[in-house]
Amino acid sequence: MVKSAGPTAEPRGSLRQHVYDTLRRRIVEAELRPGQRLVERDLATELEVSRIPLREALRLLAADGLVLLVPHRGALVAPFTPADVRDLFDVRESLESLAARLAAERTDRAGLLRLAARLDSARAATRDGDRDAIAAANSGFHNDIVELADNPLLTGLMRPLEARTHWLFRLTAQRDPAQQCSEHEELYEAIAAGHGDRAASLAHDHITAGRQVSVALAAEWTDPEIDPEAVAARRRRRR
Repeated sequence: MVKSAGPTAEPRGSLRQHVYDTLRRRIVEAELRPGQRLVERDLATELEVSRIPLREALRLLAADGLVLLVPHRGALVAPFTPADVRDLFDVRESLESLAARLAAERTDRAGLLRLAARLDSARAATRDGDRDAIAAANSGFHNDIVELADNPLLTGLMRPLEARTHWLFRLTAQRDPAQQCSEHEELYEAIAAGHGDRAASLAHDHITAGRQVSVALAAEWTDPEIDPEAVAARRRRRR
């Protein structure tokens, strides 16, 4: 007879999801810094789980591009190198411009109300100087535009980028939030007016404007104890 695991036992899948959600949040909110080692023993103790669901969660985070599993070193938060940031901007410039164009062509009143509410949240967070809330609102604004585009294929392509985009927003929170609000307002007006070409152009220019400063900041937040460029190169070779 198989003994019951008891009323407090949780299925391994649920533990894995708990660990995944917790570590994902801590990474994208920059509580865990790029390049920081993730010591299994310490994390298992802190999260009160065995190493099996922990390792499964780390593999999922590695698939998201948030964690690196380095042979003979263990797990670490992905370095998010200047090259990684440039790669992310390359993709965002193309896909988010398309999303803005489609949002302007296909948007509805309910979608515009959600986008306007997101702008209000960003303005309030900017007034309060709340960097966490600024990052969440600005990242959410970009995600909402993708939803307004109403293109399931585009949504599927953008979904794996959501965590890294929010991570980037949090790590670059010292960028001028008032300027970002102003650019978002212009983009909102173009979408609301149904001007697809202008929306696409504004989205492209808005994203491009953040490229140089973000790449420069990435050089500062990268862990100096590892060679992140070499790690990133190895990762590319494995793809």
